[in-house]
Amino acid sequence: MPTGAVLLALSIAWVPSVAAQEAPDPEARIAALGIELPSPYPPIANYVRAVSAGDLVFLGGHGPCELTEADKGKVGRERTVEEGYETARRTAICMLASLKDEIGDLSRVKRIVRVLGMVNAVDDFTRHPEVINGFSDLMVEVFGDRGRHTRAAVGMASLPLDLTVEIEMIVEVSGE
Repeated sequence: MPTGAVLLALSIAWVPSVAAQEAPDPEARIAALGIELPSPYPPIANYVRAVSAGDLVFLGGHGPCELTEADKGKVGRERTVEEGYETARRTAICMLASLKDEIGDLSRVKRIVRVLGMVNAVDDFTRHPEVINGFSDLMVEVFGDRGRHTRAAVGMASLPLDLTVEIEMIVEVSGE
């Protein structure tokens, strides 16, 4: 083999893969973002926060773990799009806490697969995707491309506890 080909083969072997570069350590990313995961709250009715089935984890409807008055009310009346975005982001933090509680280590996440974002909104409100971006943006910040997901962002006439946002998520995980 010519010397140049050997050097090329060796240099390629030492280049980190694109997948490795796009797979940040989620727990390190959370810390770098200054986020501390809260304790997940107990369910408010007869259900569980998360269920594992094979390599999928289904997370039930969540709002923020530490609910404040700023997390309640309709977007387009009591809440702005920006306030809804922040509530969706705080909901993402709560869901990360529930996910970690269920799987133990967030580095097991292979992919955020599906998200359903529900926005408590006035009848003529149409900017639901902008609100739920608060959730989606954080998933990408934490997991890189593994955080990109399919999604529906829909309006609701009301949500439990008058929440501004409620979100469900399906996550693919690797074995332990």
